[in-house]
Amino acid sequence: MQLRQTLTAAVTRLTAEHVPSPRMNAELLLMFTLNCDRAYLYAHPERDLSAYEQTRYDAALTERARGVPTQYITGHQEFWGMDLIVTPAVLIPRPETEHVIETVLDCVGRAPLRQAQSKPTPASPLHIADVGTGSGCIALALAKELPEAEIHATDISAAALEVARANAARHQLEFRIQFREADLLAGFEKDSFDFIVTNPPYVGESEEDQVQLEVRKFEPRSAVFAGHTGVKVIARLIPQAYAALKPGGWLVMEISGTIVEEVKGLLRDWKDLLIRTDLQSIPRVVQARK
Repeated sequence: MQLRQTLTAAVTRLTAEHVPSPRMNAELLLMFTLNCDRAYLYAHPERDLSAYEQTRYDAALTERARGVPTQYITGHQEFWGMDLIVTPAVLIPRPETEHVIETVLDCVGRAPLRQAQSKPTPASPLHIADVGTGSGCIALALAKELPEAEIHATDISAAALEVARANAARHQLEFRIQFREADLLAGFEKDSFDFIVTNPPYVGESEEDQVQLEVRKFEPRSAVFAGHTGVKVIARLIPQAYAALKPGGWLVMEISGTIVEEVKGLLRDWKDLLIRTDLQSIPRVVQARK
């Protein structure tokens, strides 16, 4: 079957299976199958797929139709301009989490290096902890943007840390980040860090029915849900972060609009509390200073 016909049939199939954005998913999976970019798909509509390619594409479509996220099928997701490996052991990085990186850079007082004209070097290296690193996306982005920073990344999951280490090696950042298997900030001394950053689990189990089926069914539950209201992990982390931060250090944390008021209450003794919204004007990042 020719590429154009194959793609049309795939869009029809995914539409019938009620898969969101069926054309985008069909194209991404075909690009994965053929190891090509989108331009190739449109430049070669009459290319014939081999029997092997057709079988591989059909298998990928079957997985997507049953709800498996495209990123777990292809094994990749882009974040902050980096191609990252993802597996079902880690939460799939979202564009919204890039607001965490932007917040840290704003607190440091510089623009992203991808836009800046120069790379200023701090008088003394920043010490940063990424708590619950998962794929390593936050730690890697900060290592990329702050080349003088000393970065530690923790996760309670050994499988997640394996993915994060692979991503660090993939981007030649393995010597910039110290990975540690730990529950939140366990094992770190007081006054260790200038920044503690995190995208913690913050969805309440009471909201589970409102969460996309593919998230509930396939992404790591411990990286999504946190108790009945969604603040169970955050409530444990905040006092640990206060102890581990240097005086004047910053906590930067991804949140949701559902928990914003409860989080503000938990941070009532901190300074310079600020809530930042995402592009949909939803509260997305909280920053607070010790």
